[in-house]
Amino acid sequence: MTKFMQVLFIMSLIVLSSLAISANPAVTDVEIIKFKFLPREITIRAGDKVRWTNKEKRQYHSVWFEKLGEPEPDYLFPDESYERVFEKAGDFPYRCGPHPEMTGVVHVR
Repeated sequence: MTKFMQVLFIMSLIVLSSLAISANPAVTDVEIIKFKFLPREITIRAGDKVRWTNKEKRQYHSVWFEKLGEPEPDYLFPDESYERVFEKAGDFPYRCGPHPEMTGVVHVR
């Protein structure tokens, strides 16, 4: 293999590695505990994923993007999770269906 081919091969590996890394969305975790979303506000990049996990011992909750006109989703019982990928930039407020005082916002840049 010539020197040029070796350099070309190494550069190809670097490009393919960076593409593979960017293809996997980052995951941001939000805990549901003591009737709060923690953290309450998060900022992510378009294409990233958010995972909400109910850490309560006995209480159920939901993650409802009501302002988007979506129906209330299934409840999350203790130790259950809900994940969502955000493809577009914007601010996405949400709340808990059974507990409307519980609110949060996902900021997508």
